[in-house]
Amino acid sequence: MEESIAQRLGNWGESLEPSGLSTTTLKKNRDILLDIVGLCVAARNTDYVRAVIEAAEPGEHTLIGHRLRTSAASAALVNGTAAHGEDFDDTFEGGPVHCGVVMVPAMLAAAQQYQLSSANIMLGLAAGNEILCRLALTLPKAIHKSGFHPTAVLGSFAAGFGIAAACRADSKVIANTLGIAGSMASGIIEYLGDGSWTKRMHPGWAAQSGLRAFAMAKAGFNGPKYVFEGKHGVFKVFAPSVDPKLECLFTQLGREFVSDSISIKSYPCGTMIQPYIDCAKQLRSQQIKLGDIKTIVCETAEGYVHRLWEPLDIKRAPPTAYAAKFSVPFGVALGLARGRADLEDYSDRSILDPELLNLAAMVNYGIDAQNPYPIAFTGHVNLVFKDGTHKEIRQGFMRGGRDAPLGQDEIDEKFYANCRYGKHPNPDKLLTICKSIASMQEGFELIREMGGTK
Repeated sequence: MEESIAQRLGNWGESLEPSGLSTTTLKKNRDILLDIVGLCVAARNTDYVRAVIEAAEPGEHTLIGHRLRTSAASAALVNGTAAHGEDFDDTFEGGPVHCGVVMVPAMLAAAQQYQLSSANIMLGLAAGNEILCRLALTLPKAIHKSGFHPTAVLGSFAAGFGIAAACRADSKVIANTLGIAGSMASGIIEYLGDGSWTKRMHPGWAAQSGLRAFAMAKAGFNGPKYVFEGKHGVFKVFAPSVDPKLECLFTQLGREFVSDSISIKSYPCGTMIQPYIDCAKQLRSQQIKLGDIKTIVCETAEGYVHRLWEPLDIKRAPPTAYAAKFSVPFGVALGLARGRADLEDYSDRSILDPELLNLAAMVNYGIDAQNPYPIAFTGHVNLVFKDGTHKEIRQGFMRGGRDAPLGQDEIDEKFYANCRYGKHPNPDKLLTICKSIASMQEGFELIREMGGTK
C-alpha cells in the first residue's frame, strides 16, 4: 500500500539534525521563544491562569513566572493557556494558526521530562512549527468553516511531532505519535458567541496532548496509519469542504521552512484585526475630529466575517473584554479614539467607554471578493463625515508579518513590556535564559529558572 502521510512525515522527522537548521530558522524560533515567555509572564496574575493552575496536577515541571511546580502535562496546559490568553501571540499568515503558544509550552515540558539539550529543544520547536504551518496551508479556511479552531486541531500533531523529533525518535514512533494525536485533536469555536474562555486553553491542550501522544507511542502504543487521509481521518472530519493541498505539506519539505515567515503580533487581539487598527491610527494622526464622523466603512474578507464581524451588534458592543479582542469594530474604535491598542485597552472598563462604543456603533463592513485572505492579512478604514467628505486608508499587510516584520528592538521591547505588565521582578534574567536556550549552548536545567517568586 502507498506510504501514509504520517509515515512520510515520520521519515522526515527522523532525518532532522540540529546542525541542519539555518540561521534564519534559528532566529525566528528564538524570537518566538522570547515572545511566548514574555506572554506567559504578562498573563501570570489573571483569573483564567489561576483557574487552570488550581486544576493542575502536582509535579516538578516549571510554570513560567510561578514558584509552583506541576506535572509535565499540566505545565504544558498552564503555559499554553497563559501564552494565548491575551491573544497577543504569533500567527502564521496563510493558515491562520498560532504556533509558539503550542510549541514553546510543549517543548519546555518535554525538555524537562526527557532532559533535552538546548540544541534538541530548538530542533523540536522548528520541526513542530513547520508541521503546524504546512498543515494549515494544506487545509485553507476549511477547519474554521467546520466550526473548529485550527490551532487546537493541528497543534496536537505539531506538538507530538516536535517532541518526537527533539527526542530523536525513529520514523515509526513519530508516525504513531501523529496517529495517536488524531484522537486528541479538538477545539470548537463556540467561544465566539459569548466571549468565554475556552479559546485560551486550546494551545495548552494541544501541547499536553502532543506530550501524551509521544509518550504513548514511545511506549509502544500504536495509532491509525492513515490518520490524515483515511475515511474517518483529519481531512474528512475537520475539513470536509476542501480537497487537501498535499503539495503545500510536502513540496520543499526540509529544504524550505515556510515557518520562517511566522508573524509576531503588535496588538493583543485577533490577527486579522491588526491591519485595521493600523489604518485607524493613521487616520487619527491626520487630526480628524471624531465628532464629525457620520459612519465608518471597512472592506473585509468573507473568510473571517463570522468570527470578527458577526453578529454585528455584539461586535459593536462586546459583552466581555475578551470578546472585544475578536471585534474589528472595537479595534477600529481603539485606533481612532486612543491611537493604540495595548493590553490595558482590552479591559472591563474599556468595553463600557462611551466614546469607544459610539465609534464602534458606526463601523460597518462590505465584503471584498478580491481580498487575498488567508494568504495575506489586509486592512481598510473609510471615514465618511457629516459634510459628505471622507478619508480612507488601506494597508495591504500585517505589521509584524512577513512583509513588514518587527525589528529585533521591537521584539525585545514587547518582551519587556509584557514583563512589566505581569510585574516580573527580573526580566533581564528571563531574557538571558531564552537567549541561552536559543544559542543551543545550554540544557534543560535552565528551564526551571523560568519559574517565579510566587
